[in-house]
Amino acid sequence: MSAMESKDENCFFISMVISIGLIFIAIVRVIYVIYQTGKPLRPKSPKPMSTLIVLGSGGHTAEMINVLSTLQKDRFMPRFYIAAATDNMSLQKARVLEDSLVDTQNGGKVIPAKFMQIYRSREVGQSYITSIGTTLIAIAHALWLMIKIRPQVILCNGPGTCVPLCVIAFLFKVIGIRWSSIFYVESIARVKRLSLSGLLLYKLHIADQFYVQWPQLQRKYPRALYVGCLM
Repeated sequence: MSAMESKDENCFFISMVISIGLIFIAIVRVIYVIYQTGKPLRPKSPKPMSTLIVLGSGGHTAEMINVLSTLQKDRFMPRFYIAAATDNMSLQKARVLEDSLVDTQNGGKVIPAKFMQIYRSREVGQSYITSIGTTLIAIAHALWLMIKIRPQVILCNGPGTCVPLCVIAFLFKVIGIRWSSIFYVESIARVKRLSLSGLLLYKLHIADQFYVQWPQLQRKYPRALYVGCLM
């Protein structure tokens, strides 16, 4: 065996060892993040936490507004609202809510909320072939928004637009960019089974706290927390 061949084999062996080591570290990190997922939110300081609120059309937004009405507003700010690019009504409702909060601040410090829109992966009736391109665009847009916002808390309750945002937040945890606590509230319309968004976040252990509004759902998905009807 020539010296050159021996050197190539050594380089290959070192590369394999490094690759295996990196894969092992990545697996350990993912396991650690999943282990930490689900623990109660205990901020290290009393400072407000930046909060991303994902809105969906129709009943999703109505439920989220009800959830936000009980939120300790001075602990969860600044607030960033995100809705699909084709959903202007949800952001209008969020603006009305935020305007009402400003009126009740009684001279306290107010951090204005921000309202954003995100591309949808697939519109209703869109073919699956053309949705491949729009899905890639939506993922890139979600990544840009998450890098820009880097929220400490994420609140969502079922719209499909929340999935890429939550997946990116989970990856940020693994990489160490930002540790975001994800709170998912399943829609009251889901009585016997989870929505696709909820099922993904539950099965992949992405949501830190997963809430359902029907006791039979909690029995079927034991890691979920039953909170009763929020409407």
